[in-house]
Amino acid sequence: MSAPEDWASARRTVHAAGWRAQLPPVAVPLADADGLTLAAPLAPVTDLPAFPTASVDGFALRGRGPWRVHGQVLAGSVPAPLAADGTGVEIATGAMVPEGTEAILRVEHATRSGDLVDGTPKSEREWRVPGEEAHAGEPLLPVGTPVTPGVIGLAASCGLDALQVRPAPRAAMLIFGDELLTAGPPADGRIRDSLGPSIPAYLRRLGVTCENPVAPIQDTLGAHVAALRAALDGGADLICTTGGTMHGPVDHLHPALAELGAQYVVNTVAVRPGFPMLVAAVPHGGRTRFVAGLPGNPQSAVVALVSLVIPLLAGLTGRPEPVLPRVTLGEPVPGRGDFTHLALVRVDPVDGLARPVSHVGSAMLRGLAGARGFAVIPPGATGRAGDAVELVEVP
Repeated sequence: MSAPEDWASARRTVHAAGWRAQLPPVAVPLADADGLTLAAPLAPVTDLPAFPTASVDGFALRGRGPWRVHGQVLAGSVPAPLAADGTGVEIATGAMVPEGTEAILRVEHATRSGDLVDGTPKSEREWRVPGEEAHAGEPLLPVGTPVTPGVIGLAASCGLDALQVRPAPRAAMLIFGDELLTAGPPADGRIRDSLGPSIPAYLRRLGVTCENPVAPIQDTLGAHVAALRAALDGGADLICTTGGTMHGPVDHLHPALAELGAQYVVNTVAVRPGFPMLVAAVPHGGRTRFVAGLPGNPQSAVVALVSLVIPLLAGLTGRPEPVLPRVTLGEPVPGRGDFTHLALVRVDPVDGLARPVSHVGSAMLRGLAGARGFAVIPPGATGRAGDAVELVEVP
C-alpha cells in the first residue's frame, strides 16, 4: 500500500477531481433553486431600477411653488408627464416618477390646502434613477455562487424567472458489514448500524439528494460489486460506502473497485482518526462518477466525510474549495506526529473558545453529537491554548 496522502493535499486533489467532472448545468425555476450553485453569472435583463422610482411618499413637482396638484401616481402605473411649471402630482413610494419632475417634496414637509401644496423640497434627489443599482447585462454574481434566498430575491428583481445552475448531486449509501443491525439494541456479537441513518442526513444538509440504505450489503465480493453497479445504474453521481477500506479478510471494497475499472483519486490520508479513507473515480454512463470509501468506525467515517466528501461535492457543483474558518483554542490539543490530527471540539458560547470534548474514540459518537467540528492540528505540531487553528465544521 502506498504512503497516505497529506490531509490538506488530499482535499485539494478531490476538489480538483470533482471540478473536472462537474454536472452539466440546467435551468431551474427560482422557487426550486435554493441551495444549488450558479452555473452562469447572474445579470439583470433591464437596468435596475428600470425606470425612475420615487424613494418617498410625497409630491412630484415641476417649477417653483406653490404647486397645483393634479391627481396621484401609485406604484404599478404609468403617469402622464408634468407639462407645466407650478404643477405637481401626489406620488407614492415605489411609483414611477413622471417625466418633467424636478423635485419630490416629502409629504411630511408639505403644507396642503385643497389642490395647492407648498414647502421646501430637499436639495438631494428623492428618487432612484434607471441603472442606479445595476445596468442591463451587468454581472452581479459570478459562476460558483451558492444560491440563497437573497440570491433568489435578487434574481427576481433582475427580471429572471429561472437560473442556470449545477443540479444537486445524487448520492447512494451502501453499508458493508454482516455484523450490523438496522433495528433494536446491540446483542449477540452484532452492533447497531449508526451510519446508515446519519450519513445520508449529513449529505442532505450538504445539498445532496440521498436516500437511506435499505439494508447492509453482504460481506462478499459479488455482493459488493452488484451493489455498486446497481447504484451506478440508478444514476448516483456519488456512492458513499462504510467499512471495507482496509485489506482484511472481509474487506472487499478495493477488489470491487478494481472490477469496476475505478481509479483512485485518493487512497488513504495522513489524518487521525480515519486514515483508511478513499475516493475513487468510476467511468459510467459517459461520465465520471465517484465512490467515497468511509471507514467503518463511526467517528472515522464522519472524519472522511468532512475531509474528502465535502471538497469533492464543492468541485462537482462548481464551487471553490471550502475555506475553513479559524477558532482559538481554549485548552491544549495534542498533535499526532506526522499525521494531521482532527480533534473534536465544542465552541463555548460565552468566551468563543474551542475546547476538546470527551468520548472521542473512533468508534464513539457521544463526543461527536455535542461537537461543533474538528480542530485541525497540522503534522508535527501541537495545539496550545490561545492558538488560532482551522475548524472543519460538521454539517
